Amino acid sequence: MTSIETGRAETRTISVAAAPARVFDYLSDARHIPEWAPGFARTVEHDHDDVWRVQADAGPQKMAVKAAKDHGVVDFVSADAPNLGLFARVVPNLTGAELIFSLFFPEGTEPAAVDAQMAVVDQELEAVRERVEA
Repeated sequence: MTSIETGRAETRTISVAAAPARVFDYLSDARHIPEWAPGFARTVEHDHDDVWRVQADAGPQKMAVKAAKDHGVVDFVSADAPNLGLFARVVPNLTGAELIFSLFFPEGTEPAAVDAQMAVVDQELEAVRERVEA
């Protein structure tokens, strides 16, 4: 029997007073990442296809932006490990949108580290909302 490992899931959501298509278009354009996630990416440069080079405080890395507009999916994942990253959904909320960010943490991750990361996620959600509502 194959063992399946899952991590601790944490999800945050925010209501946005903008059409889902507007939220999706902003979020799926990787050039905007330094605006809403400056702690993750100081700069981003297109590499090829859906892969981007990210200059982060932790050093350079390659990230893939997997986007499907018809489904409201925008996932920001490691180009080398596509099961690791930020998984985002943009769904209709009456005439506006709901933006959902989910992260997964390995078993044994310190609760304080999870709390700190999710506080950053809350700030990122707010930053996206501010930009698309402007």
